[in-house]
Amino acid sequence: MINFFPLAIRFLDILEILLIACIFYWLFILIRETRAVQGLKVLAFLIIASFGAHLLQLYTIDWILQSLWTILPLAFVILFQPELRRVIGEIDKNYILRKFFKQESRLITEIVRVMMALSKEGSGALIVLKQNISLKNYIETGVRINAEVSYELLKTMFTPDSLLHDGAVIIQGDKIIAASCVLPLTQNPEVTIPLGTRHRAALGLSEETDALVLVVSEETGGISITLDGKMRSDLDEESLTEMLTLYKAKETEGFTEESD
Repeated sequence: MINFFPLAIRFLDILEILLIACIFYWLFILIRETRAVQGLKVLAFLIIASFGAHLLQLYTIDWILQSLWTILPLAFVILFQPELRRVIGEIDKNYILRKFFKQESRLITEIVRVMMALSKEGSGALIVLKQNISLKNYIETGVRINAEVSYELLKTMFTPDSLLHDGAVIIQGDKIIAASCVLPLTQNPEVTIPLGTRHRAALGLSEETDALVLVVSEETGGISITLDGKMRSDLDEESLTEMLTLYKAKETEGFTEESD
């Protein structure tokens, strides 16, 4: 009796098939209604023709088609450069695919750089990193920016002579959404230590939302982080980077309160 299933199908085999199917479906979504669709039709025709010529023993046609396979990859790259650029662009924009291709986010690096620079200069700063709860009401109190997070842009905003110096910068994902935003001040009666307006605003927002708020003290240059109504102060570059990494990983359980 013929065994039609000589090999056992593993879970990893099924997973591999699903992964390949997802990749091909994603590529199809990207190239539909583009010239690449016509190229795929030509490719399918050549595959069928090559298989038919080999099956029917049409040696000359089979030889010609086999010869074409050596130049087809280069021809497709030249003909479909716009589509290839589009695919690469989508990979760069998509957060999940960036993680898949191990492309590091610049967010933490840029924020740490600007916080340390402002701390050394004694320039005050208030930066909000949005998580799940909407900050629409606070965004509307400021100036819309909608720009990629960068050291240069953040540094310029918190320069004392800048019109956007006062108030908070709100960041969502890897974009600066708004600047010069007004935040609510903490109403917690248990806060007995003297705090400046920026620190009270950072605590106030963290009490009402799940946002992570960064503060640079204009008086001392000290760096603080607030989350869930708790504040950690006097952070150095290493501890600041660690806290932001925990934020990006959504591992906030280790955040403990410290006095200013």
